[in-house]
Amino acid sequence: MKRAEKMKKKKGKWWKIPLILLALLVVGGGVYLYTIYAGAKSTVDDKMHQKVASIDHEAAKKKLNQEEPLNILLMGVDERKGDRGRSDALMVLSLDPANDRSQLISIPRDTRTTLVGDDPKAGIKDKINHAYAFGGTNMSIQTVENFLDIEIDYYVQMNMQGLSEMVDAVGGITVNNSLDWYDSGYYKKGYHYEKGKITLNGPKTMGYVRMRYQDPNGDFGRNERQRQVIQAIIDKGASISSVSRIGEIMDVLGNNVTTNMNFSTMKNILLNYRSAQQNMTTYQMTGKGTKIDGTYYLLVSDQEVQEVHNMIMEYNS
Repeated sequence: MKRAEKMKKKKGKWWKIPLILLALLVVGGGVYLYTIYAGAKSTVDDKMHQKVASIDHEAAKKKLNQEEPLNILLMGVDERKGDRGRSDALMVLSLDPANDRSQLISIPRDTRTTLVGDDPKAGIKDKINHAYAFGGTNMSIQTVENFLDIEIDYYVQMNMQGLSEMVDAVGGITVNNSLDWYDSGYYKKGYHYEKGKITLNGPKTMGYVRMRYQDPNGDFGRNERQRQVIQAIIDKGASISSVSRIGEIMDVLGNNVTTNMNFSTMKNILLNYRSAQQNMTTYQMTGKGTKIDGTYYLLVSDQEVQEVHNMIMEYNS
């Protein structure tokens, strides 16, 4: 399949970003940043802001101030008690304000690559989502940079459990379900996901976005359901009816999101990079599934990696 055939364009929408924070800032920024400016600033700077050693923050700030293209790593993290967890979703968002365009590239979680970072596991080949399990945010950033031969300027990381809390915070969501199935995996509570338009609360949402084995499209189908949920959260959260819930929504963000963006950086991106939303392209990397020593991996060809590198560099030029 040609690259152009696998790419999709969404004009005027940012819901393809599978992390709530950045989507809220860009799509619903007017409501969330200006209605409760002081509260939002406190939440971001005091609870969410966290620098990492793997990113040159001065270089990123210089790019931001000069309105140059930016690469932002978006991570959905599956955190568990007594376990750091793994990155359930990895995406690189490239913003090119000069040409009024943006690009979101999804990296499959089972992609086999060399892990890079300050950890004994550095140098081995493993699933790319294990980088977070071994070395946290820093190792995830360094591994993605090495895999695609690019530079990451900012990151946004969200605990995937925050999706459940956010859905309840906005009062539930409605999605259009393309498959009919009963939950037998994540919650095992027998939730019935009927085909067609369905309403979800927080716990039922988690079953909806976790399922993959009953989906003929596997991880690709799950990724699409994650994007559906984000769209529904954005539509519901940005509506006038949710204004009274803003405090609860900000609490959820503060408890589930970390990023090296402070409030000033977010405002800058909102105000000076919003033209990039006029032409958004999404792309999901592909490969061949195989088992090595009994473990399933997705082997992405060197050609595919080079093509994706070129796609990102085109937006960075």
